[in-house]
Amino acid sequence: MNHSSHALSVVHPDAKIGNNVHIGPFCYIDQNVEIGDDTWVGAHVTIFDGARIGKGVRIFPGAVIAGIPQDLKFKGEPTTATVGDYTTIREYVTINRGTAYANDTYVGNQCLLMAYVHVAHDCKIGNNVILANNVNLAGHVEIEDWAILEGLVAVQQFIHIGAHSFVAGGSLVRKHVPPYVKAAREPLSYAGVNVIGLQRRGFSQAQINHIQDIYRILFVKGYKVSHALDVIEQEIALSQERDQVTGFIKSAIASDVGVMKGFRQINGSKVKNEE
Repeated sequence: MNHSSHALSVVHPDAKIGNNVHIGPFCYIDQNVEIGDDTWVGAHVTIFDGARIGKGVRIFPGAVIAGIPQDLKFKGEPTTATVGDYTTIREYVTINRGTAYANDTYVGNQCLLMAYVHVAHDCKIGNNVILANNVNLAGHVEIEDWAILEGLVAVQQFIHIGAHSFVAGGSLVRKHVPPYVKAAREPLSYAGVNVIGLQRRGFSQAQINHIQDIYRILFVKGYKVSHALDVIEQEIALSQERDQVTGFIKSAIASDVGVMKGFRQINGSKVKNEE
């Protein structure tokens, strides 16, 4: 393959390196590693056995990809850590490989993982996700496409964060976060629909109004979630967005974790939810 590897780096002869890959000095590339075309690997990067790196990826100094899980149940089983095409991995990011539970830790295409992000074993991150500095994900976390987590967010194991959602900096995420919302405060709760994010991604005003109508019933009117779902199905027109939200909520309330609440549902406050 046509690639450039610095003389001060160690690249295992069995690693599969694509075309036009740059590997800077003081890197370690293990066996059973695959790196796609046009990927840039900065200095002092460690890529362990089981890494599957896509094309056009940028990996900045100090990152460690496919380290073994920090899970005492891990018994050395062969697993992988996947990074999708055109994703950026900034300084000192750590992405652990999977366990027998899911066999893979997955980061999608065109994501941005800023400095010091940690992605634990068996996490599944969709496309176009942004994890800002010092975001920490425990094992088995699922984050859907276009979600944004601001700096210093910590996410508990087995949490599911919906598409196009936005989690405010410094939040502790202990409940599932549904799609299209802003989540903030302590304990984490509904802070309105992610209007700016949806506008940036081409959602029409009618679609945004429709999503706000759904969440007004779920989180603002003070209904129990089961009753709110009934009202939504009776009063809100059928749409992809409606099905996505109601499907997420039904799955979340059936889980051991549950879904985050509206602000009033948590503490009885009359503070108005932002929209």
